[in-house]
Parts: sequence; C-alpha cells; structure tokens
Amino acid sequence: MEFREKSREELAAWLPTMWENYISGRRDAGEDMESLRQDVATQHERLFPGGLLADDQHVMTIIAGENEVGTIWLGRPLSGLTDSWFIYGIEIDRHLRGQGYGRAAMETAEGWALEHDGTRLTLNLFATNAAAKGLYESLGYQVFLTSMFKDVEAREFETFDN
Repeated sequence: MEFREKSREELAAWLPTMWENYISGRRDAGEDMESLRQDVATQHERLFPGGLLADDQHVMTIIAGENEVGTIWLGRPLSGLTDSWFIYGIEIDRHLRGQGYGRAAMETAEGWALEHDGTRLTLNLFATNAAAKGLYESLGYQVFLTSMFKDVEAREFETFDN
C-alpha cells in the first residue's frame, strides 16, 4: 500500500464533499450549527488558505496495488505540535470497505509519520462510527478525551429539600 499526494485538480474535486461530510458528521453528533459553521470557516482558512493546502498538510490517494482505494488526510495538528501528525480524515471507497484496506492504510500512515519526523498519530472519531472505533482500538489507539452531550427538553423536575 502507498500514498500519492492529490493534484490541485483532485484536491479541488475532493474538498466540497469532504467539508459536507465533516459538517454533517459533527451536526449528527449534536453540535450547534451556528458554532459549527464558525469553527469550520476558521479551520478552512487555516488548513486551506486561499483554497490551497497549507504547509504540513497532505491529502493523499490511498493506492493498493494498481487501484485507488480511498483518501487519507494527514497534517500537523492545529495545536502546533511538531512531533505529531493528525489524521484529519481517512475514507476507503464504500464498495471496498471491510476488505482490510482501512487497516493497511492506517499501518501505512504509521510508517509515513515516522518518515516525516513524527512520533505520534492522533485522530478524532465520532462516537457513532463503531466500525472505525473497533479498527482503531485493534491497532492500539487509546482514548484520551471523551466528550458527551444530552439534548434536554423543558419539563418539571423534582426538587429535593435537605
């Protein structure tokens, strides 16, 4: 398995769908649309200034043998850590999922990170993506932060007097 940097044309074709999927994933996970829009606009400007990929950001086609099987986006984290690489996104083509390409791509990403002076890979995961969670855990990824939410509705609450 190998990674090949996407051309400007490939990147331009990929970006709109990527942002659409990212926004819908965060919305479905419970984020408020107004703050989400602001956050995405800030991220877009930092990661794709003027519509071009920022330095230390790499959007690559995943290649298995002679076949393109998906896309991976590796970049330095927005926190500025220089020994880490962040997996902003990985997607295996829908009809090829469950065939080991995701695992192989994640393992290839480890080698890529080492070749690019990284000692750690990090990523975020939506809690609803159980298949990816199982894969990452089987590869040795550890949870270091869990965010939770609950939508509440107006109702009467019992009060307790001491």
